Amino acid sequence: MHPDSPISATLVAWGNAWLAGHVGLDEAVDRLERAAGPHVVAADGDETPLRVFLAEQRVDGLTGLRLSLPSAGDPLGLTGPPPFTMAAVDAGEAVTAVLSGRCLGLIPSIDRRGSSYSGIRWTAMDASAIPPDVPSLAEAEHALTMAMRSATDALLTVDGPDIGQPSIAHADDGLAPGYPARAHRVAALTARLASVLRLADERGLTSGQIAVRGEALRDLDRAVRRARVAAHNAIIESRQAPGGLRTPPGPRS
Repeated sequence: MHPDSPISATLVAWGNAWLAGHVGLDEAVDRLERAAGPHVVAADGDETPLRVFLAEQRVDGLTGLRLSLPSAGDPLGLTGPPPFTMAAVDAGEAVTAVLSGRCLGLIPSIDRRGSSYSGIRWTAMDASAIPPDVPSLAEAEHALTMAMRSATDALLTVDGPDIGQPSIAHADDGLAPGYPARAHRVAALTARLASVLRLADERGLTSGQIAVRGEALRDLDRAVRRARVAAHNAIIESRQAPGGLRTPPGPRS
């Protein structure tokens, strides 16, 4: 998958909204299919439509979906085993389905068949049930603010050609109904910053300026990925926190 692909984030956001009872299963899957075509899940040599797969996993105890946005040397949101970790790092993204006493990893890839069919194929893999070491939403928001300040200070020292300021006033936060307002705010900010990171280039800079700029952008990218993971996992965090939202009797079908 392309590192900027939002498909794992979309599955996590709308899948968790379904599990929390804020949207129906059909609405959640329709949102995914509008974004990227049909979705199938490959497991044990068989392929199952995502809609059917999610319904079956709910019966088997599915309680939540976690987002992973790893990069080389930074397996964010992953706790193994190695085959799942390596596949997730190669894809740049993954989803972990949290079940009763176990977890199942899902790796997306482009699925093209013939001249007209284009969709997403999720490969199901064993995933560790150990909770990942990821920041809470509050921690991620604070770290993102600090990273923005540090990156701004560093980049102000880099003189280079004026290539214009990209417009990032509006960006879809990618979240679904039921997420806390703070999660929407953080997710929208990460979407705008991700646009900045995609547009950043090094034309006309010296090697020293490139080094300064590169370090600043790497630190910001790390903070953006952590904040995006925290925002998409926030609906689970809010349901599990003391005094937080109670889990409804069951999702809408």
